[in-house]
Amino acid sequence: MPEITERVREEWRARIAAEYTSAAITQHLTLWLIQAGAPPDLIDAGLAIVTDELAHSRMSHEVYVAAGGDQAPAIRQQDLGLHRRGELTDDILNAAVRVFCLGETVAVPLFAHLRERCTESVARAALDRILRDEVRHRDFGWDLLDWLSTITDITAIAPRLSAMFDELRASYGTGNPVVAEDSGEMTDGERAWGLAPPREYASILAETIDRDYRQRFAARGITI
Repeated sequence: MPEITERVREEWRARIAAEYTSAAITQHLTLWLIQAGAPPDLIDAGLAIVTDELAHSRMSHEVYVAAGGDQAPAIRQQDLGLHRRGELTDDILNAAVRVFCLGETVAVPLFAHLRERCTESVARAALDRILRDEVRHRDFGWDLLDWLSTITDITAIAPRLSAMFDELRASYGTGNPVVAEDSGEMTDGERAWGLAPPREYASILAETIDRDYRQRFAARGITI
């Protein structure tokens, strides 16, 4: 069995909470879609994503336990939902872009990268399922944005994108001190458990901005 370090346990413990939080946020967004009279296919897709995220959280917990973890996940109740700030369609637009068009789009190459050198069976099974689902979650975001374009001016999001990208960089990019100061050191055993050095996250984010976000937004009349 590949070596098990505290870094492995803490990473998978964090993923339990992240996936659980994503389930709650998507459930809340899907409620907004119902209230906005969104097409049934979008509502069904949103509910399916909730199920996916709960499965991801459960599988992450299984990996954590297999790695010797025995602490409760650090789930923050204040993060388990969305907040209304204006008109319903505008709040949906904000959430669709921030959570799905941005967050789930970069999640695809990130999880693909984590999966590349993951060989520990329980971790590999989790990443196989997560990566497969993340592709649909990414597509849901852009489909949702396309539907929103039929009922509101989606270009209104353009002035807000800079702050949203700053938020991404604060998580995955050099705006995060953990990423900026990372040496890139990581053992083969830790990679076998589905981890990667934080600075590699920053490179993937930069590539996604240039290769993916610009083209997708430009196709919808939005310049970043």
